[in-house]
Amino acid sequence: MYLIDFPRKILLFFMVFTCASTAVAGEPTDQIKQTIDKVISILTDPTLTNPARAEERRKLIRLAADERFDWEEMAKRSLARHWKKLTEEEKREFVPIYADLVERTYMKRIENYSGEKVSYKGERVEGSYSKVSVSVFTSQDVEIPVEYRLIKKGAAWLIYDVSIEGVSLVNNYREQFNSIILRSSYEGLVAELRKKAANN
Repeated sequence: MYLIDFPRKILLFFMVFTCASTAVAGEPTDQIKQTIDKVISILTDPTLTNPARAEERRKLIRLAADERFDWEEMAKRSLARHWKKLTEEEKREFVPIYADLVERTYMKRIENYSGEKVSYKGERVEGSYSKVSVSVFTSQDVEIPVEYRLIKKGAAWLIYDVSIEGVSLVNNYREQFNSIILRSSYEGLVAELRKKAANN
């Protein structure tokens, strides 16, 4: 099994995140838009297009993503039952490894942003959880449904999963992580994730 060998459409994960918005309604959507606008401004900043500043631009994008994605919640859900078996130290170690894995995997997609159009279809809020429905239109005018799932912590709505055409990012990780842990061990999973990060 190859880590992150998801269906092709799931690779739109961060591409969707960086699309320009058309309409906004509600607090969760508004907060996503704030981060989107920040990422768009980084991607379109002419002073950052120089290849010599590529690493600086990536760092700025990752900082923007860190503000909106709840990496701990995503890591916890991706490990599922295995999370409970970890020590507090192991949990603290795993979260940045997980965030680095996701960000590195999709960074090139972000940088290939070319003005794809997106339409916000609405949001549903149930207590401290919400879902924001979006449609992305490719250059061939193909509509791709996307759903952001968020959890409210304090005043912030944070993304803990993204579903593209019904395919959940977290569920994909959960299946792969579980397979690796059962075949090897949790330590084996961490070693594989570190190896992948080193090769990117």
